[in-house]
Amino acid sequence: MRIEDFKVEQWMNEWETTCTYNVAETCTYSVTLDQLFEICGGSREDFMDEFASRRLTYGDIEGSPALLRGICDLYETVRPEHVITTHGAAGANHLVLTTLVEPGDHVISVMPTYQQLYAIPTMCGARVSTLHLEREDRYHVDATKLESLCDDETKVICINNPNNPTGALLSRDELQAVVDIARRHDCWLVCDEVYRLLVQDDDACTTSPIDLYDKAVVVSSMSKAWSLAGIRLGWCITKSADLRRDLLSHRDYDLISCGMFDEAVAAYALGHADRLLARSRRIVRQNLRVVEEWVESEPHLSFVRPEAGTTCLVYYDYDIDSYDLCVHMLRAEGVLVTPGDAFEEPRSMRLGYAYSDDVDDLREGLAAISRFLRTL
Repeated sequence: MRIEDFKVEQWMNEWETTCTYNVAETCTYSVTLDQLFEICGGSREDFMDEFASRRLTYGDIEGSPALLRGICDLYETVRPEHVITTHGAAGANHLVLTTLVEPGDHVISVMPTYQQLYAIPTMCGARVSTLHLEREDRYHVDATKLESLCDDETKVICINNPNNPTGALLSRDELQAVVDIARRHDCWLVCDEVYRLLVQDDDACTTSPIDLYDKAVVVSSMSKAWSLAGIRLGWCITKSADLRRDLLSHRDYDLISCGMFDEAVAAYALGHADRLLARSRRIVRQNLRVVEEWVESEPHLSFVRPEAGTTCLVYYDYDIDSYDLCVHMLRAEGVLVTPGDAFEEPRSMRLGYAYSDDVDDLREGLAAISRFLRTL
C-alpha cells in the first residue's frame, strides 16, 4: 500500500548525523548505561552478570513481568494484561492504527501532530478529518469543533498529548471533554502520549485517557521522558480483550517479541522511575527558560510557551520557506532544527530544547540560529 513520505523522520534521517548543534532532537538528553546505573544507584556489575547468564531466546513474548509491572506503575488502573510491548512508540502507533482502521472508516486526527496519526489511517483507506489546533487557543483541542467533525461513521479519534510539535498539554477537564465525545460516539480514542509526565509545572495534568475511558488506546515509549531511545522499546495499552487479541495477532506477523536486553534495561529504568523523571524534568524546565529568553530577544520570532514535552514551534516573519531556511541555516552554521512545513505549519520551525543537560550547549545552538537569522 502507498503511504505519504514521513516528512519529519526523513528530514532527521538526512541531516541529524551531519550537524554541529542538534536543536531538532526530541528526546530528553539520552543517557549511557553507566549513567543510568549512576542515576539509579544500582550495580552495573550485578545487572550485567545476571543478564550474561541468560540464554538469548525470544524471551517473554508478551513482555517480561518486571517490565510490565514498571509500565503499569505509570498509570492508575492499568494491569499487565492490558499492555503490549512494541518496537518503540512508532511501532505501537503503526500496530494500533493498522489494526483498528479499515477502508471506509472515518478517523479524526488533530493537526499539527506526529504524522503517523493521520498518514497511517489514510494509507488504510479511511476518510480522515483533521482538527486544526489553533495558535490562538494555545493548540488545545476545541471540544465544540471536535464534536462537529464526528458523525455516525466515526471509528477513531487520534490525539497527541502532550502535543508534538507545540508542547500543548490538555487540562483534566479538556481531556475529559474529549473522552466524553468519544464515548457519545462510541469510538476509539487513540492517544500518543510519549511526552507524558514531562510537565513544566508540578501540578499540571498527567492523567492518561486509559484511566478514564474503556475504549481508549494509549501509546508511549522509553525514548522521550526516560532518555533511552536506543533500546527502541515502546508499548500500547488497551483494556479491551478483543482489541488486545487482534493487536497481538497483527504483532505476530512483524515482531514476535521485543529484545530481551532492551526489556531488561527498560525494566531496570522504570524500577527507578522517580529518579529518572526528576532528571528529565530538571532538564526540560531549565532549558525551556533559556529558549523563552532567547525567543523574547529575537524581534522576528514568536512562540506559544510549551506546557510539557521537549519541543516547541517557533514562528518567524521572514519571507522564506521553512525548508529553505532550515537547509541554509544548517549549511551556514551547522545547526539543525525541523521545518514547520513538516507539520503543515509554514513559516515556523520546531525546536527540541532538551537535547543537552548543559544550558550552555543549548545557548550555543540558539546563538548559531541567531547568527544565521542576522543574514536574512
